[in-house]
Amino acid sequence: MQIQDLPFPDPGVPDARSGPRFLWWLFRNQLSGQLKSLAWGLLHFASVASLPFCVGVAVQAAVDRSGGRLALAGGLMALACAGNAVGDTFLHRAAVTNWITAAARVQQLLARKAATLGSALTRRVAAGEVVAVSTGDVEKIGWFVEALSRFTAAAVTVVLVCVGLIVYQPALGVVVAVGLPVLAIAVLPLLPHATRRADIQREKAGRATELASDTVAGLRVLRGIGGEELFLDRYRRASQEVRRAAVRSARMWSLIAAIQVLLPGLLLVTVVWYGVRLAREGRIAVGELVTVYSSVMVLTYPLRHFEEIAMAYSFSRPSARRAARVLSLERATDTAGTRDAEAPTGDLYDPVTGLLAPAGRFTAVVCGDPDAAGRLAERLGGHAAEQGTPVLLGGVPLDELPLDSARAAVLVQDKDPVLLSGTLRELLDVPASGAVDPRDALDAAQCGDVLAALVQGSLGADDPMDARITERGRSLSGGQRQRLALARSLVTDPEVLVLDEPTSAVDSHTEARVARGVRGLRARRTTVVFTSSPLLLDLADRVVFLHGGTVAAVGDHRELVRAEPRYRAVVTRETEDGAASAGGLDGDGALRGDEVRHRLRELEEIEETA
Repeated sequence: MQIQDLPFPDPGVPDARSGPRFLWWLFRNQLSGQLKSLAWGLLHFASVASLPFCVGVAVQAAVDRSGGRLALAGGLMALACAGNAVGDTFLHRAAVTNWITAAARVQQLLARKAATLGSALTRRVAAGEVVAVSTGDVEKIGWFVEALSRFTAAAVTVVLVCVGLIVYQPALGVVVAVGLPVLAIAVLPLLPHATRRADIQREKAGRATELASDTVAGLRVLRGIGGEELFLDRYRRASQEVRRAAVRSARMWSLIAAIQVLLPGLLLVTVVWYGVRLAREGRIAVGELVTVYSSVMVLTYPLRHFEEIAMAYSFSRPSARRAARVLSLERATDTAGTRDAEAPTGDLYDPVTGLLAPAGRFTAVVCGDPDAAGRLAERLGGHAAEQGTPVLLGGVPLDELPLDSARAAVLVQDKDPVLLSGTLRELLDVPASGAVDPRDALDAAQCGDVLAALVQGSLGADDPMDARITERGRSLSGGQRQRLALARSLVTDPEVLVLDEPTSAVDSHTEARVARGVRGLRARRTTVVFTSSPLLLDLADRVVFLHGGTVAAVGDHRELVRAEPRYRAVVTRETEDGAASAGGLDGDGALRGDEVRHRLRELEEIEETA
């Protein structure tokens, strides 16, 4: 796999049982790239390690005044330099490729998991943690997966050089062969402490990222209630904790780095001292001493990879653990489905609540508990958060369909839809039947003022469809974002469209026009709207009132207002006792006839004005 071939056609099924297992799975899934990196790494390190031998041969040739051997040493040195250049170039290329492809695989896996779980993901894992895993953590995971092959090449080179030195000059070779393993394992007692401090740092950084994400997402609300400074103070404290943890972690790693500098220096001093003694005794030649000394000098380079792999693993392990925790999450129902892919049609029925949405009708659902309404909306789309009795579409259980088929049949727009950055044309470029023109959907959602605002804020965009939308539509008001999201849902033209409070952020006059537009565009299509707005309820073909988790009443809006006090309390946003004390209820808890007529006249006046 090359970088230009990304994204992966299929990133695979990860082993998410633990962080180390996930890292090993990533390594195995790019084995060919790792073998390339290992081969180029061996060429690079072997070329670097052979230079001292060439220098030693050249020095000894100069001492012996041998022109032939000097020329041979020069040729060997040129060959080693060429191998070094080629190996280093392609090693870097292979390493970067491995790093990027590993990170890209993790990002694809996370994106697939987010798409599979939908809104259930942020209910089970903090949104900030998902952001931290998909940004900083993927880089650290890719770093370790990539560094593993380079470390292997460095370790093999060190072993080969030690063996070669023992064969070449046994007296000094034994000293080097004993000293190098000591250098490699000297820092091992410090690694658990360094790893623990790195884990603490990453944990605190993750919490700070979560807090920052939550604060930014709710900044408008925080400003409205005067809680902005409170949350900023919390973030300041969290960031200071991260700073202190990073300093403690850096101190330990600096100690490890210092040891990695000190011990090789001591080994060099030992080799030179012992080598000089051997040279004075005539037991080794000057060229051999230079060769051994240069080899020890050069071996400090591959030895650095021992420190790097330790750091990479220390930083990637908590990242891999977090990624594995997210990737191990599963849907309550089977993603693949037990039925063949099909496009069912017919009535939408929920056996748990008794809710029935007849095919081709506009059904409004009133539920006093917004959270319960949101959960029911997800269940109607086949996205149940836990196992239970499945929702039926045309008698077919949605939970038994493949996820793609269920989502194509029933589209659920939650109460807080997300707008992605890009042009309006790109926003509306979604899988659709093609029966609804994007401009008709924009008109039905009453997006005229939204288009004007987008054109005004986009330089050189004469066509509103080319106007740019900022990240999450932050430059737009809540009502404008809501209407754009509604237009996007209308463009898809699904068999069943479920809308959860689609007009909660717009004024009543706009809401009345939106209600008419949706009803007209969704004619002969099944539409379910969770709302308590009288304007939407009055236009619905069928109104279902849920109380205590089950259907309590069914009818049209005006009938339910007259006959069902609990329904009226939800729709008028007042308690039955409050309505009675205001003189609007008769002795049986129902609105008096004159009060009913008065409120209906108000509703009709709003609609006529709209």
